[in-house]
Amino acid sequence: MADYTTAIEIRATPEQVFDYLVTADGLTSWMGQYAEVEPEAGGLFLVDIAGSPIRGQFLEVNRPERVVVSWGVAGSDELPPGSTTVSFTLTPIERGTRVELLHRDLPDGRVAGHEHGWSHFLPRLAESAEGRTSTDDPDWRPLLIPGRA
Repeated sequence: MADYTTAIEIRATPEQVFDYLVTADGLTSWMGQYAEVEPEAGGLFLVDIAGSPIRGQFLEVNRPERVVVSWGVAGSDELPPGSTTVSFTLTPIERGTRVELLHRDLPDGRVAGHEHGWSHFLPRLAESAEGRTSTDDPDWRPLLIPGRA
C-alpha cells in the first residue's frame, strides 16, 4: 500500500474552496459527471469520474479547514468502495488557500493512475473556485496500467 500527496494554491478563500469539496454542484464543476453527497461524518460520498463510480462516505467535515472521505470503486476487487481515504486540508495563505491532498492506502499498482487523475483534476478545482469556467475535457482519460483493471 502507498500514499500519494500533493498540494495546490488557489486564489479563493478557504470558505469558497470548501464548498467545492462538499456539494454535488461543486464537485461536478471540477471532477466527475454525477455526485450525490451528504457532507457530514458517515454521510454518502458518491461521485462518477470518467466512467469510474467512486463510492465512499464522509469521515470528517470541518468547515473550512478539512474534509476527509473514504474512497473506492464500485465493483473493484483491488480498490473496493471505502478502501482508501482522501483528505483535503485547507490553509489560508496570503493569496488565497493552500489545498493539501493526501490519498492514503492505495494499492501500489494504482498510485500512478491516481497521481495522473489528481494532477488533472486539482487545477480544475482551482479554476472552479476562482470563478473561472472549467473547459469540458471529453478527451481526458484515466491512465490505464497494462494488466490492471
